[in-house]
Amino acid sequence: MKKIEKELVMIPINLRFFEGEDKDSKTEEPTEQKRSKAREEGQVAMSQEVTTAITLIAMFFTLRLFGPWLYQNILGLMLFNWGGVLPHTYAAIDNLIASGYLPFLFQQVVVITLPLLLISMAAGVLSSVLQVGWKPTAKPMMPKFSKLNPISGFKKIFSMKSVVNLVKSLAKIGIVGSIVYYMVMAQLGNIPAMLDMSIMASSLMIMNFVINLGLTIGAVFIIIAALDFAYTRYEHTKKLRMTKQEVKDEYKQMEGDPHIKGKIRQRMREASMRRMMQNVPEADVVITNPTHFAVALRYNNLVDKAPVVTAKGADLMAKRIRDKAREHDVVIVENPPLARALYADVEVGDEIPFELWESVVEILAYVFKLKNRVS
Repeated sequence: MKKIEKELVMIPINLRFFEGEDKDSKTEEPTEQKRSKAREEGQVAMSQEVTTAITLIAMFFTLRLFGPWLYQNILGLMLFNWGGVLPHTYAAIDNLIASGYLPFLFQQVVVITLPLLLISMAAGVLSSVLQVGWKPTAKPMMPKFSKLNPISGFKKIFSMKSVVNLVKSLAKIGIVGSIVYYMVMAQLGNIPAMLDMSIMASSLMIMNFVINLGLTIGAVFIIIAALDFAYTRYEHTKKLRMTKQEVKDEYKQMEGDPHIKGKIRQRMREASMRRMMQNVPEADVVITNPTHFAVALRYNNLVDKAPVVTAKGADLMAKRIRDKAREHDVVIVENPPLARALYADVEVGDEIPFELWESVVEILAYVFKLKNRVS
């Protein structure tokens, strides 16, 4: 018989599949502390498309409001120069400066363009505030040598973000080109009529067309900006996601280590118990269950308006209170119902409630009578 050799086939199995979620995977939403720290570093979910859309609409809306005023000022300035005030040679520059014409010309240009500049600046600031609020920081302007790393720069060029930005740019070019094409084609019929118009009338017609075109593009950009802002927020949140270990570490930093907090609470309880035990010798009576509860009461008519609980405890602490009371000759009275009521309803340092006065006063009267008899 021929011997049949069986070939051993090795099938690789990724055992990490059975481990569940990778401990280093960033699956947790960023905490407020992580978001605040990122904001201080200048890492915010701000879409440039929102700034572009708001600025574009603000600029052309300003042109709509101040268009006639701008047109008159520009036309007046041009006619003023064409009328022979501006010389045709550079030899008279000194004379222009001396006569104050160039400062006047510069002043006129500033006055004409100032509304557009102010509106543009205000729109840029407003778009930033609407997206991320008002919290300016200079950290993003600080130089970072890590940005000079050519490997990191090469990775950014071929990253998913670059692909998304390329797609957005192509989409914007296509959308803007389509709007311009259709609006220009719709106005072709008016071109022959412009030949019979004056320069002023034809200029106003062209200006109105440009403003309408800009406002239409701005309205479309609002939709693009809304989509881009939603995507930017998603990417920003995804970038700030944390691992479960990072969330635990941050919680420990904010709230403190649970073990340390437990030790602190234990030490505080021990210190409170020591202070409480020091008050037992000052008590007039200790009311017991007799074994489970012990409550020490003090009444000084010169200081206290009503009897005050100076110490209380259950089980082992009750035994320590009783032992301390015997050590300092404090009267111990067994009254299980009263001891349970005082332990449950009155905190250390508080006066007893009115409904327990009758029972406590009877015991205190007995204790004071006993002390007078002994003395």
